[in-house]
Amino acid sequence: MPIPLAPLFRDPIYDGAADPTVIWNRQEGAWWLLYTSRRANVLGRGVAWAHGTDIGIASSADCGGHWRYRGTLAGLEFEPGRNTFWAPEVIWHDGLYHLYVSYVRGVPRDWTGARAIVHLTSDNLWDWQRQSVLELSSDRVIDAALQRMPGGYWRMWYKDEVNSSQTWAADSDDLYHWTVHGPVITDCAHEGRNVFFWRGSYWLIIDHWNGLGVYRSPDAENWRRCPNILDAPGVRKDDGAIGGHADVLVNGERAFIFYFTHPDWDRKQQFGLDEIHPYHVKRTSLQVAELELTDDKLICDRDRAFDFRLQPGS
Repeated sequence: MPIPLAPLFRDPIYDGAADPTVIWNRQEGAWWLLYTSRRANVLGRGVAWAHGTDIGIASSADCGGHWRYRGTLAGLEFEPGRNTFWAPEVIWHDGLYHLYVSYVRGVPRDWTGARAIVHLTSDNLWDWQRQSVLELSSDRVIDAALQRMPGGYWRMWYKDEVNSSQTWAADSDDLYHWTVHGPVITDCAHEGRNVFFWRGSYWLIIDHWNGLGVYRSPDAENWRRCPNILDAPGVRKDDGAIGGHADVLVNGERAFIFYFTHPDWDRKQQFGLDEIHPYHVKRTSLQVAELELTDDKLICDRDRAFDFRLQPGS
């Protein structure tokens, strides 16, 4: 039984892979793993290491067994200077890949300042053309997640930091023009949402910095809170920490969750914005686990060995 590597992937340049998303590259016939390439091994005060980031690429031509670093997405920059790209969300629709990526101007060492979601398109996942900087509910929005609604239109869920760091949503008929729908998940502050349809229900997962919160809906409109997942450390290598900012790939009848960990960071340790944060706090690893549905509850036993084979093209 081919079980997944643990960790599944570490960025060989900066060692700060986070915020993963997975998509089938139709041109290469391979799975691609896109992620925020945090600069964990770079010296800098405050959280400069979490800025100035590119979107990293790893690919797998053997059904997810091994992942090879391929560099970073080129052509995303649209302003002078060194800028910040986070949290890619990419979908395939009508012959194009659509990328919605969080953007911060420059390399701040704190968490202040404007943020936006940028829309780009590509026909091969390598060459990108910017379409727009989305106008949403505030000037501090990040972490887009897309899903087609039962009515056929698209919905984007995102973090609005001006509005209590809660999940807001916007709707579109064509993926280019968006109308703000309003607040959706308001019971706690959070980020890193992911939305998917599996086994007759819509699921929404958030990162609320204590594992992942789970919500379930019959229609992607009315959400019910469910028990958390990935909120207790695992036993695999680099998996002894809570899971963060995840992406779920529904692959045939199965669902796999890709997430990141800070394996060496004791979260009791806090560092100020005038300090240089140590490498062991900053480094991250990507992991994968399988989801199960038991008694109408989404279960993720991160320690369970499972047959990890991704079917192509889904």
